[in-house]
Amino acid sequence: MDLQLHNKTAFISGSTAGIGLAIAEALLKENAAVIINGRKPNQVEEVVKALQKAFPNGKVSGLAADFGKKEEVDALIKQLPAIDILINNVGIFEPKPFTEIPDEDWFQFFEVNVMSGVRLSRHIFPQLLQKNWGRIIFVSSESAVFIPEEMIHYGMTKTAQVAIARGLAELTKGTNVTVNSVLPGPTKSRGVGDFVNTLAAQENVSFDEMQTKFFHDFRPTSLLQRFASPEEVANMVVYVASPLASATNGAALRVEGGLIRSIL
Repeated sequence: MDLQLHNKTAFISGSTAGIGLAIAEALLKENAAVIINGRKPNQVEEVVKALQKAFPNGKVSGLAADFGKKEEVDALIKQLPAIDILINNVGIFEPKPFTEIPDEDWFQFFEVNVMSGVRLSRHIFPQLLQKNWGRIIFVSSESAVFIPEEMIHYGMTKTAQVAIARGLAELTKGTNVTVNSVLPGPTKSRGVGDFVNTLAAQENVSFDEMQTKFFHDFRPTSLLQRFASPEEVANMVVYVASPLASATNGAALRVEGGLIRSIL
């Protein structure tokens, strides 16, 4: 299927690995121009070179910025060219008991997971409205709905993303601009893979055995009963970013393996 993205330019925050990188690769396969992002310039440069090698006819560049530092975000925004698609993907997570989460962690999680998308959208949104076409997508999480008891601060930020996306969508009425959220479930990104491997090593079991235990103990309602691949999430994001998804606006779209039991 041609997703009609050959003349579109996308910026993806947090895209040197995991879901963000999978989105970049999927967009390049559809002949979109892609701007990736990571915290470290050398890391961004390495990934850009790897993507250029994998997609010799693709248009790919990179901008480094740490979304936990406002001054770096401001500098990135000044360098950002005109884009058609903004994918707010950058995010951090850390399991921690609620009573052990200090104020600093709450503010840091909000700064990175929420304000990253706010600042980028505030810059890009008027441009999209002016040309009457564009896509803004927040990569949220099933944790926005199914708040994890081991990461309440993370769940809070993911709920906030869905609220912001829906509010922005209200401002697109009668235009060809859409704003949506995509809610992945547990996904085998680099961070999650490292986390599960650490747990597996602690309990002296294999990754597969730890995966089974994780879903049995922490995500028993999952119908998938495994971690999704970043590519499975990217497929949804890239479709929503395309002109073919023109009637999808203000939606919170699930890619969570049936973990959330509600039908709406």
